[in-house]
Amino acid sequence: MKIVFFAHPSFLGSQSMPRFVNYLAKGMEARGHKVEVWSPEAYFSNIPLQKVKKWLGYMDQYLVFPQQVKRRLKAEKEKVLYVVADNALGPYVPLIADRPHVIHCHDFLAQRSALGQIPENVTSASGRKYQEFIRNGYRKGKNFISVSEKTRTDLAEFLAQAPVRSEMVYNGINPAYQLIPAAESRSALTEQLGIGLNLGYLLHVGGNQWYKNRIGIIEIYDQWRELFSVELPLLLIGERPSAALKERYERSAYKQDIHFLSGIKDETVRKAYAGATVFLFPSIAEGFGWPIAEAMASGTLVLTTGENPMLEVAGDAAFIIAKKPFEKAQLKAWAAGAATVLNKAVQLNEADRSKAVRKGIENVEKFKAADALDKIERIYKEVFNDKR
Repeated sequence: MKIVFFAHPSFLGSQSMPRFVNYLAKGMEARGHKVEVWSPEAYFSNIPLQKVKKWLGYMDQYLVFPQQVKRRLKAEKEKVLYVVADNALGPYVPLIADRPHVIHCHDFLAQRSALGQIPENVTSASGRKYQEFIRNGYRKGKNFISVSEKTRTDLAEFLAQAPVRSEMVYNGINPAYQLIPAAESRSALTEQLGIGLNLGYLLHVGGNQWYKNRIGIIEIYDQWRELFSVELPLLLIGERPSAALKERYERSAYKQDIHFLSGIKDETVRKAYAGATVFLFPSIAEGFGWPIAEAMASGTLVLTTGENPMLEVAGDAAFIIAKKPFEKAQLKAWAAGAATVLNKAVQLNEADRSKAVRKGIENVEKFKAADALDKIERIYKEVFNDKR
């Protein structure tokens, strides 16, 4: 079977989506399929005009690339399965809607924001039009694979009519995330980073997207330090802090123990997971929540939000807190409640901690990468061979 993947352009600088496409492409190649990846190239985007760079990128994505695709489709001589790797690539779906195709759906947060359903993320007028453009595209699709039940439920709300297929396949976790003795990881990180981590630390891994709630993490940390007088450092691995996050950090009475780490290699991230006392993931929303599974596979306790899909990923193996309230007046009470749950995790005795760790490891068995690829391949074959 020949498979063509539609992917985001590299000039957007995304990290997660290229990894996902590579995961699919390599997995299908290993199963004997012929694979190509099609994505927009930078033409107008290379023009050094920063004020209109976004619009130049749109020209490459939605004017140049579709014309290239049409020419390639016209020249194609064999049967092909076309896979749109992200529902955000919806504008490309009409190009292949009458051919065998599958659309992978990760989340509909931008779509929901554009419709005013998420007060934490207000969308501009142009942004609402853009999301409508995306929605009008993927609505032409017939076969979908969602990354969580939450995403599949959201998809059903946005489609104009029931699709031919709407299936759910959980992401497969990278097998590199595995148990490493905590003392070994902490010692190595202490030497590498120059931060005293041998007694443990709290950890978060993620970007500055509004839904990651990195400001909320500092709110929880401050309340935990104030209420329980425990002195473990907090590591935030990911993008450099945004202006808002930096401002909140500067107001923390414990900022000397809060460390932002950017440009960290994957091997260091794996060590950080394995050595953490507790992994903090108080997201407001997600499409899936990879880091929850990564932390559990590394033998680390997880604190996360009691909302799907976080609960889908965490099962009954995490410490659960309420979602951060939108109203500022409720923020301190929320952070104090979350800090109390956090302290329960931190203070577990050795036997209870070992039991909780085992529960997490057992939970992530449902996220085996090979199993996920097997399920995806089955769906691909069914769509490819469907006579409808």
